[in-house]
Parts: sequence; structure tokens; C-alpha cells
Amino acid sequence: MDIAAAPCRTASAVRPLVGKGAIVTGSTSGIGLGIARALAGAGADLVLNGFGDTAAIARLRDDLEREFGVTVTHSGADMSQPEQIEAMVVEATAKLGTVDILVNNAGIQHVAPIESFPPAKWDQILSINLSAAFHTMRAVIPGMASRRWGRIVNIASAHGLIASPFKSAYVAAKHGLVGLTKVAALELAETGVTSNAVCPGYVWTPLVEKQIDDQAKSHGIGRDQVVRDVLLKNQPNKRFATVEELGTLTVFLCSPGADSITGIALPVDGGWTAH
Repeated sequence: MDIAAAPCRTASAVRPLVGKGAIVTGSTSGIGLGIARALAGAGADLVLNGFGDTAAIARLRDDLEREFGVTVTHSGADMSQPEQIEAMVVEATAKLGTVDILVNNAGIQHVAPIESFPPAKWDQILSINLSAAFHTMRAVIPGMASRRWGRIVNIASAHGLIASPFKSAYVAAKHGLVGLTKVAALELAETGVTSNAVCPGYVWTPLVEKQIDDQAKSHGIGRDQVVRDVLLKNQPNKRFATVEELGTLTVFLCSPGADSITGIALPVDGGWTAH
């Protein structure tokens, strides 16, 4: 190959999000942390959000700053409390300068038949999995629109597209989150702000690993059988997605290459919703 003709990998191509500020809710572990790491790797300054050991979160912040050369702060805002969400966005704007990227990832789950589903648990799941995204979006959209650039990525679920029994609140919230994503895309279509939903199937996280052990004990079967016949029963490729895959996808949706992608609900489910 003619070296002179080889494409030049500019700094902006390697780290396309340098100078951008991002909030990732529910990002002290699991999927949210994987996405936060990917955004930091692409150059974005971060506000992490979530509960956990204070010292462990401080170490996480320091590690991300040292590894990627970005600014990382933490907000312990409770995603069920609108006033705390608003305060988080105000604080993020003060510390990062702007909030250009919002990733709504925080979520909880409870499984029970509708007739015995605890009403308090229903309210809590709707609050954290759906209403929190409304409150964060409402707070960041004016700034994004005024700058004519912004990225909203809502981490929904395959259950935002299809249903499973005993997950009424989760399925309702995730379907609502997909709808909210589409409304925002239409309202913001001429502003340079995009709004998209990512819909994972089962993703390998410490929480899922614990579920495997718990189900193996309760069903009296081996771990491999739990994975294939219980957790991945509806996932045709029979493998878990990874947090790194979701992080890479989120970075792409925040990159210039995704300028015209808005209003989608993108399955990352190994073919589950292709049934």
C-alpha cells in the first residue's frame, strides 16, 4: 500500500467524544458501568450515578480518570426522586460545563403474577425505569437543543418490544420508555439532538451470574442447563450480550456517524425479537 495514501486516524476519529459531557444513570456497576467506560474511552467527561460503597465509587472514579484522561464525578441521586434528578443535572452542568449525552440506564425488576404484584413495587419500578427518564430528559433537552447537538440513549430491553409473563411492571415501563424515546425523536428532529433506545436481551453481569446460581439451586439443575434452557431459552444465539458490546453501540449512537439515526428501538438480543 502507498503509505502516503493511507487514511489518517485523527484524534477526533479515535476519540470522537472529547469535550462532551455525559450522564449515565445506574452506572456504578453492570451495564451502566460498561457504557460509562466506553464513553470515557471515547473521550467524554462523565457523571456516574448510582448507589454503592463510597470508597469503592471513589476508586472507580480515580481509575476512570487515570485510564482515560477525562473528568469523572459521581451523583448519588435517587432516580425515584424528581427533585434529586434535577439537582444532579444542575450539578453535572456546573462540573462538566455541558451535558451533551444522556444515557438512561437505571432500572429495577420484580417478578410476580399481576394479581399478586405488590402495588408499591409496581409504583417503584415505573418510577425508576420510566419516569426517571422523563425527568432527566426534561432537564437536559433545553441545553442540548440550544447548542444544536445532543444524544439521548435510553437503555430499554427486549421487553420494551415483547412481553413475558410475571413481569408486568417491567414490561410496561420498558414499552413506555421506547414510546418516550420516539416522541423525543420527533420533537427534536430539527434540533441536532437524537433520541434512541437500545433493547438488550440477557446481558452478562454479576447480577445475572447470581441469578444462574440461584436458579440452579431452586430448580435442582446444573448451571449450563439454567443458562441454555431458562435464561437463554428465547435467545436464539444462546449467548449473553456483553456490557462492552452495549458500550460500543452507545458510543456509535453518540458519534457523528449516527447523526441521522433517531427514534429507533434497536434490539441487542441474539435474535429473540425476531421470533
